[in-house]
Amino acid sequence: MNEYELSLSSTAAGVPVAVESIPGAQVSGYLLAVRTGSRDEPEALMGISHLLEHVMFRGTKNRDNVRIMREMEAAGGQLNAFTSAEATAYFGVTLDRTAEVAKDLVSDIAVNPLIRQEDIDLERMIVLQEISMWENDPESYIHSLFARTLWDGHGLGRREAGEVDTVNALGEEDLRSYFEESYRVPEMAVIACGNVDSDDVLGWAEESFDPRAGPPGTRREPPRQHGSGLHVFPREGDHSYVAMGFPSYHASHPDRPALRALNTLLGGGGSSRLFQSVREEKGLVYSIFSTVDQHSDDGSLAAFFSSTEDNVEETVGTVMAELRRLLREGVEENELEKVKNMVRGGLVRSMESTTARLYRLARNYLLSGEAVPFVKDLERIEAVTEDDVMRVAGDLLRPERLNVTVYGKDTPELRSLDVGAFDL
Repeated sequence: MNEYELSLSSTAAGVPVAVESIPGAQVSGYLLAVRTGSRDEPEALMGISHLLEHVMFRGTKNRDNVRIMREMEAAGGQLNAFTSAEATAYFGVTLDRTAEVAKDLVSDIAVNPLIRQEDIDLERMIVLQEISMWENDPESYIHSLFARTLWDGHGLGRREAGEVDTVNALGEEDLRSYFEESYRVPEMAVIACGNVDSDDVLGWAEESFDPRAGPPGTRREPPRQHGSGLHVFPREGDHSYVAMGFPSYHASHPDRPALRALNTLLGGGGSSRLFQSVREEKGLVYSIFSTVDQHSDDGSLAAFFSSTEDNVEETVGTVMAELRRLLREGVEENELEKVKNMVRGGLVRSMESTTARLYRLARNYLLSGEAVPFVKDLERIEAVTEDDVMRVAGDLLRPERLNVTVYGKDTPELRSLDVGAFDL
């Protein structure tokens, strides 16, 4: 692990550059991240970050979309992008001997897009299909509904793809203005991983992105309140999809390693407390798991499950009973070491992928302002104690901040569930 080298620098215009060199690697990956996402969009333009990401691949001043893909695939690589609540990123991963192709394509797409109306109309159809797929996949849609209720009107509660009405209304002038205002140096960061040289990456970043220098971008306001209580979104059918969660820590909070351990203890894997108590002991669900969602200024810890209509109330009660048991009885013998090994194993396995390394560094830098070697993450997990886990559990697992979101049949029995009466 010590053979990996992480270097940090910045271009003359101020673009941060993080380079993780891996001796012996046969691939090279390059990523440009732009600090703009769904939380930064005006309400009338919801979905513009994601739609623009799609349109950027339709053609540049130098290449059409077919040539873009042919060049990358001929180089033995992959070209892709993603949009999140807080960032949009473009990346290319290819063989180390064809690395120049990846760099050239990433910079061309991010700096020279045509943004034509005909391309917008075509990609809009694709995005609308994506929205429809999401809404018709209840296991995914419950995550959007939970975020909407938890962040209660704040931009963090918006889904990245936007809404049908706003996406339908977006045009060439909207996307071009958004590109010119958002894709500027103060909001850009460059990440590279694999068989890469830090001086070479810095030179590429300066040449490609420094000309995009501009004024500072959008200032962000953190959420001022969180939704709590029971929220029911009606759905036909006898199966219900449920999220149960609490506001949590932002991405740079010092207790995030302990939070990661707590999340794994509760709902990370088949030996977790929730999986064992809800599925293995009672057979109430097919699966149940918990997740941590972290942003630059807020976060959440939540459990997700689906069950038949008749089992929802009992499953909610069983989850609450398991949280209560943890708070009152603490961590079991050897439980924390098992959790640490699970977290460490997941980290190490993910680092076998150059794409995962790019994503990890980009996410960490954009959300927390730091980029550290993953061995530092391992050290932080190793340092977590039982007292740390219990302190975080006591801080976050509070009934007055509980949000229960249900996507299922709206019944009197469900509505009678008094979330505020739960005692932890």
